[in-house]
Amino acid sequence: MTWPAAEALKQQIPLLDYAEGQGWKPVRRIGRGRLMGLCPLHVDHKPSFLLDPNNNLFYCYGCGRGGDVIRFAELYHGVRFREAIALLRCWHGVTSLLDDVSKFYQAQLHRHSEAATYLYERGLHEPELIEDLGIGYAPGRCLRSWLMSLGYPLSYLHQAGVVTPEGFDTFAHRIVFPLECNLYGRSIGQAAPHKFLPGGKGGLYGWEKVRNFAEIILVEGLFDLAVLRQAGFANVTCSIGSYLNGAQMQQLCDGATRTVYVAFDSDRNGSGQRAARQLAQRLWDHRVEAFRVELPDGHDPNSFFVHGDGDAHQFQALLERAHS
Repeated sequence: MTWPAAEALKQQIPLLDYAEGQGWKPVRRIGRGRLMGLCPLHVDHKPSFLLDPNNNLFYCYGCGRGGDVIRFAELYHGVRFREAIALLRCWHGVTSLLDDVSKFYQAQLHRHSEAATYLYERGLHEPELIEDLGIGYAPGRCLRSWLMSLGYPLSYLHQAGVVTPEGFDTFAHRIVFPLECNLYGRSIGQAAPHKFLPGGKGGLYGWEKVRNFAEIILVEGLFDLAVLRQAGFANVTCSIGSYLNGAQMQQLCDGATRTVYVAFDSDRNGSGQRAARQLAQRLWDHRVEAFRVELPDGHDPNSFFVHGDGDAHQFQALLERAHS
């Protein structure tokens, strides 16, 4: 995106609207229409975040960061400039395109046996769950013509990232999960396993469904979440990776009283459990009770159920044995 286009986007999206759309609430109004509230960029205990709607700018007296709506999106979502632009464009109106793409992929899922086979091998066999999660399949080579038949110009598809500059489908031979203002594709072939459209991964997956639970299970992967939901654990959310961005940390540290069980992968190199320990400590530092779930060596929650002969009772026992 060119600088003039970025400037135009800043004019189109009021910072106050975007901040409030991410859950920020002003606490009081000060001179010249400016607003103060808790900073959404770090764990804040007294209002230090100043937002000036007239100039479309912000500044935090606590963490010392400030700027325009693009800078806010960069900091809030933990992404770079181009990714922040993609998120803002999505928030401003590309969501309808992603909805159409998701619906197309969902319709393809049951038309391709390789997709159904892959889901079965990953332990997903309940149609209601697959439908509830909006899981689809990108076969490749057919999305572009369908979207253009709906009236989307090719240049728009390029900008959104769903079609490559060469005109091919960005996702091909991938199981697709719709996210908040993005899509996640898991390769079922030889390509790199994980793929997103331009932009950040957003907040915790399915956060609105779990935020009011007193106990929350946090996993790395969407297939981990899927098998746990299928096993009856409704209180599970996903960070899509072992690193939590600022928006995800803010969600977990929103002041509610809850316990977080961090059920990351038990990798043979120990990286998943190291990340789980570090995250649990960060949560404790922010006064959130957190415990690390120890899975059998070499297993993640998905493989625990699919290849480790685990069941809901055994996983519940792991939760009960979890320690800080």
